[in-house]
Amino acid sequence: MNGKVRLGEFLQTRRSQLQPEDLGIPGYGERRRVPGLRREELASLAGVSVSYYTRLEQGQSLNASPQVLDAIARALRLEEAERLHLHDLARSSATDSGRGRRPAPERVTEATGQLLEALAHVPAIVTGRRSDVLAWNRLGHALFAGHLDPGAPDRPADQPNMARLVFLDAHTRDLYADWPAKARAVVGNLRLVAGRHPDDTTLHALVGELSSKSAEFASMWADHRVTACAVATYEMRHPLVGPLTVTQQTLSQGLGPDQGQNIVVATTEADSTARTTLALLDQVTPQHDPARQGIRAGSR
Repeated sequence: MNGKVRLGEFLQTRRSQLQPEDLGIPGYGERRRVPGLRREELASLAGVSVSYYTRLEQGQSLNASPQVLDAIARALRLEEAERLHLHDLARSSATDSGRGRRPAPERVTEATGQLLEALAHVPAIVTGRRSDVLAWNRLGHALFAGHLDPGAPDRPADQPNMARLVFLDAHTRDLYADWPAKARAVVGNLRLVAGRHPDDTTLHALVGELSSKSAEFASMWADHRVTACAVATYEMRHPLVGPLTVTQQTLSQGLGPDQGQNIVVATTEADSTARTTLALLDQVTPQHDPARQGIRAGSR
């Protein structure tokens, strides 16, 4: 799917999700043939002509200024992550070459490996931009994917993918008490990444696979919601130690060789039962050779 289509679909979907009465637009009791705002109503709210906005939705206008995009974002009531996503889509539609590319394999640097080892008593994993698990420490493996081989991240062909696990793996699905919330966060993040990397053929293949194998993913993907999940709290139901509430924090690696990678850590409140439960998981989890957990950087 090229950038023009992605931009048009995003605008159409978000326009359909707005209710006229929520924006103070009188309906006069009329029945609408389609949900949401009409193009002319959205154009009026954004301060642009109907013909211009129509061309933008149809992928025929490729030079929308940042000011116009921000006006449309305000009219659509987009949040900040969604506004930036709109700019990414407009940029990719203007420069779309029609040719995808397969990016170079992602690797964990020695510094990131040292950080994982330092976080020995905090569950932590390193994910690539497509949510591939590039490395995890012992407790991160035990909390998020204890049913998998601890050495899997170090083998490119076997690397777990957190999006696949959330939608296609029964163990991971059962791990989250509110699975739909976790699933929406995963889809929203993938949407964000897809807007930033429109030529990533591996990412598009992942989206296609999940769409074909999971009707829930396909429905959430069609919703065009965008989520930048830096911090989220989840109730987890671990098969070994029982329920615990954790705060998952995503630390983005924005510069250098780690660009696009994230470190996801799970923390618990001090003096909470969750902190005690996590300590119990630490005790019952066997020790592993760090080299078999994807931590040994530069070995691939």
